[in-house]
Amino acid sequence: MVQTPPSQFSAEQYKVDAADAELENIIQTSPSDTEIDLEFLYTRDIEFRQETIYFIVVDRFYDGDLDNSEGANSHLYDPTGKDWGKYWGGDLQGVIDKLDYLKNMGVTAIWLTPLFEQVEDLFISNAAMHGYWTKDFKRINPRYIANGEDSSLNNTQEAKNTTFDRLITELHKRNMKLVLDIVCNHSSPDTNGSKGELFDDGVKIADFNDDVNHWYHHYGEVQDWEDDWQVQNCELAGLATFNENNSDYREYIKSAIKQWLDRGVDALRVDTVKHMPIWFWQEFTGDMCNHKPDVFIFGEWIYNHPGDDRSVEFANNSGMTILDFGLCVAIRSALAQGSENGFQTIQYIFDQDYRYSGATELVTFIDNHDMSRFQSLNPDPAMLRVAIALIMTSRGIPCIYYGTEQYLHDDTDGGNDPYNRPMMEKWDTDTEIYRYIRLLSGLRRLNPAISMGSQWPKYLTPDVYCYVRRYRDSLCFVALNRGGEVTLPEVETELPDGEHTCAVTRNKYEVKEGKIHNLQLAERGVIVFSHVGERIKAETIVRVQLNGVNTQPGETIVVTGNCPELGNWDISKAYPLEYINANTWFAEIPFNESTGKLISYKYAMWREGRSPLRENNVPRRWVIAKEGTVKWRDTWASGRES
Repeated sequence: MVQTPPSQFSAEQYKVDAADAELENIIQTSPSDTEIDLEFLYTRDIEFRQETIYFIVVDRFYDGDLDNSEGANSHLYDPTGKDWGKYWGGDLQGVIDKLDYLKNMGVTAIWLTPLFEQVEDLFISNAAMHGYWTKDFKRINPRYIANGEDSSLNNTQEAKNTTFDRLITELHKRNMKLVLDIVCNHSSPDTNGSKGELFDDGVKIADFNDDVNHWYHHYGEVQDWEDDWQVQNCELAGLATFNENNSDYREYIKSAIKQWLDRGVDALRVDTVKHMPIWFWQEFTGDMCNHKPDVFIFGEWIYNHPGDDRSVEFANNSGMTILDFGLCVAIRSALAQGSENGFQTIQYIFDQDYRYSGATELVTFIDNHDMSRFQSLNPDPAMLRVAIALIMTSRGIPCIYYGTEQYLHDDTDGGNDPYNRPMMEKWDTDTEIYRYIRLLSGLRRLNPAISMGSQWPKYLTPDVYCYVRRYRDSLCFVALNRGGEVTLPEVETELPDGEHTCAVTRNKYEVKEGKIHNLQLAERGVIVFSHVGERIKAETIVRVQLNGVNTQPGETIVVTGNCPELGNWDISKAYPLEYINANTWFAEIPFNESTGKLISYKYAMWREGRSPLRENNVPRRWVIAKEGTVKWRDTWASGRES
């Protein structure tokens, strides 16, 4: 039954309407199939913040099946690996063959360039080896699977045994996840007079040059990149651009991606998101999450920045997070190009984290397939080590571009596209970067302060950056040096007093009163200390995130509600959240007694020396899943004095 709120609360403010009461009654008395539906509705969660992503250009990683390389058009394949615009033979069997190499490096999620069937022709001397000129979103590129395999996705819920399915099986067997790269903005360019020919599982449904059903925009290429209408409606590099107003197109693209989710895909990376209106993405992400509630989605808004209002609005309101280009550019400037402000440039980006509703879920990186590799800007492997340590220990989800651990780079033409996509050649498990990724990935999964906590600068100059990650009683202290050997007279670490061992160098340091005195940092040095407190354990853990609340020192955000875990509306027994930044509070709340039940909750603010401030709203309602992890993502409603 719904609990009666204490008499000091307004009955109007806290009443549960008849529909909610009926829903709670169903939960407590219904058969198991109804309960399963409700748990689906109220969603378990994949927590991606503790993952380490490895981004692979499939064609350039490893050729595990020599028989599929020529494909339908052998002219698009160069076995010598000299023609940078053609296929070189990498495939899904090659990824499978190297999964143990990746797992042992600490990789927990693999992002693959698009696997869809591509146009089999050249466009300006280039084949679609990158995967972004799709012909059929419901079929796999035959060059990536075994000859003779049925690439059709008919009857997707039936057991299959394609190379793609084996990849999913082998990943999940190793507790690794698959991130599928998808493109909703466009299909293919003009190849020999054919442009935008689109197929639905082998059946032609659209053609840019005969677009009777208006599947495409026909406004020519973007001329003014400052004009938002042009960016969203005109063509990008001659690619046939979909008309998102066409409901048949929207149904096609959503049904195609849902089929891949049904095959076991765990997450989606979405290409060119700035080129479609936000309403489309809200509809798309809503449908994807309704279909698979625990799917993680991140998009590419190229060269986004926390100072760019449109990209921030997208990150906050589209239903997906984004690749953090702002941080990437700052890291490349400070560490690869030696900018005068150095680490201060990087901290400037972190100082604007409050603009995002989910800064800890931004996907961070130092290079990718559209820019020169880090080492093409700066070949010093020690500086690469500093950059890797930074993204592995800072807020956000780190993404490593394939081959980085093997110092893979080709500096022809400055290392820009296509020379940033060389063939993977070495698989050495003893490189320093391989070891750093393995160690720091392990720390990310072990220490919640690194994956979910706040970030506090403790010492900052252009050459030296020390910071603390903090969550509950877990801490991580990091010291980075881009310059020569230096001694810091005193650094606040917040660590417990005593001896601490650096996770990467194994050197020991003494902490007194939370500080290290005379801290010696080697040239291009990295020091990482990890202190792990007690982890939250329960039948169900709710990861609560609240945005949009302005707090002052001495104020704490809490969750109160009509269940024991939230204090049964007793504000003094409410569950406190952790400060992440000026826009975000976060906590993991353990639920045991109330699992499987409908609860009501709202947020409040404890204030030293003053009465609490409660949200001025009717309580939110949620069904607590019987086990697993759940996310709440809420925005503070205006407060009212008690």
